[in-house]
Amino acid sequence: MTRSTFAVLNGPNLNLLGTREPDLYGAEGLSDIQQRCEQLATELDVTVEFFQSNHEGALVDEIQRRSDNAGIVLNAGAYTHTSVAIRDALAAVQVPFVEVHISNVFAREDFRHRSYLSDIASGVIVGCGIDGYEFALRRLAALVS
Repeated sequence: MTRSTFAVLNGPNLNLLGTREPDLYGAEGLSDIQQRCEQLATELDVTVEFFQSNHEGALVDEIQRRSDNAGIVLNAGAYTHTSVAIRDALAAVQVPFVEVHISNVFAREDFRHRSYLSDIASGVIVGCGIDGYEFALRRLAALVS
């Protein structure tokens, strides 16, 4: 049997985790998230692959490239609140995805309360810190098992 592959995609400014507003996002960086997800992937007997970009078009290209994946964990960052292009790419590939936000977006500025992605997501995880990535990966693995 082939192992399921999940993509973990991160949008703008997430490359700055660990130094960017640590009071909101914590002290751990993207490499820490990757390490934790890879460790969990071993436990779940799945494969995870990572991608981060500050560019909307690069994220769209990556989502399209992932059309044969079992699922996507997506932290689109600020694009969550602005990108019809990312929404359209997700709808087009029809791969289950879980939207992740490290901070509680509902306790922040009003413009962060609106997501262009949530209504087509298989799940939304908000305000759980970087644990949210592991929750999302567990959810997706459960969906395909």
